[in-house]
Amino acid sequence: MSYTGEISALLTALFWTVTSLSFEAAGKRVGSLQVNLIRLVIAFFIYAVYLKITRGMFLPVDAGAERWLWLSLSGLVGFVIGDLLLFQAFVVVGARISMLIMSLSPPVTALISWLMLGEVLSPMNWLGMAVTLTGISLVVLKREKGSGMALRKITTAYSLKGVLLAFGGAVGQAAGLVLSKKGMGSYDAFASSQIRVITGMAGFLLIILAMRRWPRVVRAVKNKPAMGFISLGSLFGPFLGVSFSLLAVQHTRAGIAATIMAIVPVLIIPPAVLIFRERVNWKEITGAVITVAGVMLFFL
Repeated sequence: MSYTGEISALLTALFWTVTSLSFEAAGKRVGSLQVNLIRLVIAFFIYAVYLKITRGMFLPVDAGAERWLWLSLSGLVGFVIGDLLLFQAFVVVGARISMLIMSLSPPVTALISWLMLGEVLSPMNWLGMAVTLTGISLVVLKREKGSGMALRKITTAYSLKGVLLAFGGAVGQAAGLVLSKKGMGSYDAFASSQIRVITGMAGFLLIILAMRRWPRVVRAVKNKPAMGFISLGSLFGPFLGVSFSLLAVQHTRAGIAATIMAIVPVLIIPPAVLIFRERVNWKEITGAVITVAGVMLFFL
């Protein structure tokens, strides 16, 4: 019995773990906005070479106007808005907590698909959302100590700004995915991704021009450690991560692949402890496991 799809999905989760930690390290050195632009430029050239080899063209010139429209919207929502918020969350609360909150992306995707595309949500879907929210709440929320019979106020265990940034990233990724599905149809997935990357680059270029951040971009490019992390993240994320996720879906059921790929919040704990010296308590580990279990329920 072949397990090509399952192994590809597991590799995808590992690749996304490397990507998250790489972009966190780069973002803390040179800023999330600069990292976003540079990694998309690197990803664009990787896609161009790959598509030239596989399709005989550097750019997706055979995509129609309507496809360009929807995929461009997907790139703006997913890459520019979603990833800008997510990468800033990496800087504020770290990749581990950010990716845990990003586990909300599949349920949010289902909700948006329900609203935009009329896709039906089953009782198991709703249960999966509830369990996922429970796991994330266990990690993110805490009760302040009260005196006597006073009610204990519920607050966040981490920066509220960072939590909201990561949630915004989850919503952006979810909306971008639904727009991609609407625009891609039967068109080549890699060429579709390149259209999204092109739009993302254009969006970040406009933001950097408006904010006059070019000097910071130049300094970021000259920062060798940061560029090493950005290059590593670009290779493992936009290219290998996407490639193996497609391979996984091709060789096994989408639900199984999505479930295996959703274990990033658990996989990211050991390197976060060993490399970034983050302190992880049992409540956080339990919350991460419950969150992944919720995502698994969502795809049953």
